[in-house]
Amino acid sequence: MANVSTTKMSSKGQVVIPENIRKQLNLKAGAQSVVVGEKDVVILKNIAPPNLDEFGDLIADARKKGKQAGIKKSDISDAVLVARGKKK
Repeated sequence: MANVSTTKMSSKGQVVIPENIRKQLNLKAGAQSVVVGEKDVVILKNIAPPNLDEFGDLIADARKKGKQAGIKKSDISDAVLVARGKKK
C-alpha cells in the first residue's frame, strides 16, 4: 500500500510533497513531473530523461521508422525551418 499524507496548496499554487513520500520515491530537488488533472483527481507522475546509453537505440529506431515512412533528410530540415518560422 502506498504511503498516504496530506498537504496544502499555497496562494501561488505550490504543493509540498511530504518528506515520507519524497524519500519513498527517491525524489530530489529539481525532479520533473507531469501533472494530470481530471474532475477531483490530480496525478503527479515523476519523469526522468532517458539514460545517455539509450540514445543510440532511440536514434537508430527513429531512423528506421523514418526510412519506413519515406522521410528524407531534406524533409526534416524543411520541418525545422517551418517550426522556426523561417519557411512556409
